[in-house]
Amino acid sequence: MARMRLFLVLLALLVACSTPAIQADIPALLTNPGEDTRLEIEQSLSAALDGAKITIAADALTLSSVLMIEHGMSRSIDRAPELGRNLGRPEHFQLVIDGPQCVLVHQRTGLHWILKKSACVAE
Repeated sequence: MARMRLFLVLLALLVACSTPAIQADIPALLTNPGEDTRLEIEQSLSAALDGAKITIAADALTLSSVLMIEHGMSRSIDRAPELGRNLGRPEHFQLVIDGPQCVLVHQRTGLHWILKKSACVAE
């Protein structure tokens, strides 16, 4: 009986030691902020925000891994843009390294977009 317990404990330790550790995403910064990279990020952001037209600054995600996108003001052909402040919450995104890949993460939904044309380093 004691040998069986010892065997089970050793087996459990062996399995625990051989299980790879889960690595958290590492906040990252872009290292190649060119036109192709900016376009790829804008397309990913647009997909995350149901096709909204997105334009980001040329240096976005080069100084901080966090990107916040505010919702635009409502406009229509019939009337001028609404006046006042948009009190909706901005959408938060974070650039991370996941293994060898740069990944854009939508914080609210947890969805990930792998950026194939982008290169990044840990923040």
